[in-house]
Amino acid sequence: MAVPLNDPPVVQSRIRYSVLLPPLVPLLGCALFALRDPLALIGLARGASDWILDHFDWLFSWSCAAFLLLLGCVYFSPLGRVIIGGDKTRRLLPPWRWFAITACTTIATGILFWGIAEPVYHLSAPPSAGEGAPAVFALSTLFLHWTLTPYAIYTVGGLLFALGFYNHGQPFSLSTLLAPVLGERVHAYGGAAIDALCLFALIAGMAAALGAGSLALHGGITGYAGGDAGATPTQLAMIIGSIVVAFSISAVSGLQRGIRVLSNYNIIGFLLLAVFVFVAGPLRETVSLAGRAVLDYLITFVPRNLGLDPGIPKDWSHAWTSFYWANWYAWAPVTALFLGRLARGYSVRRFIEVNLLATSLFGACWMVAFGGTALVIDGSSGELLSAALAARGPEAVAYTLLEQLPGLRVTAAVFLLLVFLSYVTAADSNVSAMSALCMRGIGPDSAEASGGIKLLWGVVIGGTSWVLVSFAGLDGIRLISTLGGFPAMLLFLVGAVGLSRLVIKSFGADNI
Repeated sequence: MAVPLNDPPVVQSRIRYSVLLPPLVPLLGCALFALRDPLALIGLARGASDWILDHFDWLFSWSCAAFLLLLGCVYFSPLGRVIIGGDKTRRLLPPWRWFAITACTTIATGILFWGIAEPVYHLSAPPSAGEGAPAVFALSTLFLHWTLTPYAIYTVGGLLFALGFYNHGQPFSLSTLLAPVLGERVHAYGGAAIDALCLFALIAGMAAALGAGSLALHGGITGYAGGDAGATPTQLAMIIGSIVVAFSISAVSGLQRGIRVLSNYNIIGFLLLAVFVFVAGPLRETVSLAGRAVLDYLITFVPRNLGLDPGIPKDWSHAWTSFYWANWYAWAPVTALFLGRLARGYSVRRFIEVNLLATSLFGACWMVAFGGTALVIDGSSGELLSAALAARGPEAVAYTLLEQLPGLRVTAAVFLLLVFLSYVTAADSNVSAMSALCMRGIGPDSAEASGGIKLLWGVVIGGTSWVLVSFAGLDGIRLISTLGGFPAMLLFLVGAVGLSRLVIKSFGADNI
């Protein structure tokens, strides 16, 4: 049974300036650097990103694969039966609403932007592993980048936080993920520093996603209204500003009003548009391609997850797979707080089913409907989508795909609305979690920060994204999001050790 849909009281306690201020300084520095010399910023970010990937890309790959194995152990262990919050805890959300919020807040605009553009990239320039069947490789790689492996990152972090916060009375802090390993002293000696570092990582990831979303919206609006001019800083400012206003208002309104309403409309829109594209497109060919791609995904699952496929060169892996793992990691810490908060009253096993399996299945279906359809149409139309990608960039691919299907005016409008709602929904959830990190006194019954802090983070995220995408371009925000993922990965690796300890402990104790 779910609790009544009333938001927890807003916290009136003091602001944690030790968490709020440190991320703002480097962000302001990056923004000013981008305004002054964007090429130099990209050069520095690329140098740092290349160093990280050259030395630690194996750790990105192996950690994600290890998380999948760990979650399998959790699922079948006695820990899987534990109820988050205790046996008598009432559920915060009913099952459908829980899934809708979880799916929409973790997908953001990425699945809309890259879920269509990425396979066309792979089709146009596959590595040697995909040269024999580039369309199959492209869709199989899409499954790799957007389903089980990345969602394992979110699930591990969310589960650790949920158990610590609800079952062990740990504070609303990312240091809660480390408590099973380092003990409660971590809150006193490192909690604020961990929260501040992960806030910087998340803002880098959110800026990247908002930048991609603004480009997708601009590409759709341009195609819808006619013309193919590139996005200007003024146009991007208008688009990003409207998104920031929307998610700030929604965040201030609270979980049970803003996010609940947005995610419900968002998930329905996702499902309806995906079904339409799937059925209206080359259905038989798409189904055939999907079947071959699923088989390829399963056959290559282990070597490609571990970065051991000899047909995937390092530079290609760094540009795509390692970038994705870093980007998912950048979002993961604060997303874990939000996902863990939603899970009150459900079992650990159900948490894994919803956050790992159900979301992955939903993402895979979307990839088949949009990515698969795009690949088939590109192959049968003389590489029409590949030409749009080369001429007008990734933001033009989605609209070009919809042009090949009936009802363009309606489908394009729905797609643009979904891009808008998707980022607003995801940003809403993350801004709520970020703001709660910056407040003292957050607990299970008081998990909402003040509206002023939420508005502050909304403005910071929007301003950072606008400067970076306007003056450093998509390459700049991609590189900076990679840098944000590295410290987050280290946090999650220590947290995974703690989760392993809880699994072992569950075999010899009645209460976890």
